[in-house]
Amino acid sequence: MGVVGNWFKERLPVSGVELAELTNEPVPNHMRRWWWCLGGTPAYLFVVQIVTGILLALYYQPSPETAFESVRRISEEVNFGWFIRSVHKWAATLMIAAVILHQMRIYFTAAYRKPREINWMIGVSLLLCTLLLGFTGYSLVFEQLSYWGVTVASNICDTVPVVGSTIKQLLLGGDTYNRNTVPRFFILHAAVLPTLMVVLIALHIAILRLQGITELQFEDEPEEGSKHFDFFPDHFYTELIVGLVLMILLCVLATLFPAGMGTHADPLTTPEHIKPEWFFYPSFLWLKWFPGTIAVLTSGFIVFIMFVWPFIDAMICKITKRDDLYFWIGIAGVFMLVGMTIWEVLH
Repeated sequence: MGVVGNWFKERLPVSGVELAELTNEPVPNHMRRWWWCLGGTPAYLFVVQIVTGILLALYYQPSPETAFESVRRISEEVNFGWFIRSVHKWAATLMIAAVILHQMRIYFTAAYRKPREINWMIGVSLLLCTLLLGFTGYSLVFEQLSYWGVTVASNICDTVPVVGSTIKQLLLGGDTYNRNTVPRFFILHAAVLPTLMVVLIALHIAILRLQGITELQFEDEPEEGSKHFDFFPDHFYTELIVGLVLMILLCVLATLFPAGMGTHADPLTTPEHIKPEWFFYPSFLWLKWFPGTIAVLTSGFIVFIMFVWPFIDAMICKITKRDDLYFWIGIAGVFMLVGMTIWEVLH
């Protein structure tokens, strides 16, 4: 072992003490509560997505002629294919929910304020990428939902002024849904978006390490004594337990509620009632409330407001001399999103 150790030390001149200092960053006491550890939850689920996605890609055939049949074969013939596909689907659902909850936690604790504006914008970008991953994922099955979801989305893109038609042609590989569409969505889902997310996550973690975690003080915490604890092993154990619980939950959901097969896509038959996945319900309802171009422009404006919110919040605080208005604005936004989702579920 001494010879092997010396060989590595000559080529990797990092001692155990230096490595411990590098990885053992002090963590604020409020992170002892597991519900404050939502940042690691979507990261774990993203890894599950990558692993199960690679296994599914071994059998999936990205073309309109073969996509549906290859998914059916995965679900019904490949050993444990139904389980891998179901874990992939449920991990995607939980990942979207976890990213939304994490973003809400950051918002309602005002952890986006100076000097953390850049990390907030990276977080919003990660949220958008996660939603796009969900959309491109269910677009690959070539069910009725897949085909008509892509068709509606491309028509919505076409209403965007100036660049709309170009975006539509890039997505579809033509003016309408054609044999190039499924391969393009597969490349987006399996390569472009995951790579972009890996880059954004790396930037997110790097900035977090440079700035440190926002420190919060609760009433039940003693004012005296240490306000931090070591990342390893204390916080690592918390994240490990969360990961194990998620693994059990994914296995249970995949077993009890496996991913099914819908109706094969039929370009000649428009479904009477078809809805997107739950995370697009507010957007879907918004599009029904307003005409196409107005709905797209207002949706884009809302995303822009989310992206630059730290600067808007700073301006509101400066003008009103109050620093709590963001909370009530956030409450109104949450009630609106939840209300729109429930409305779409019931109608």
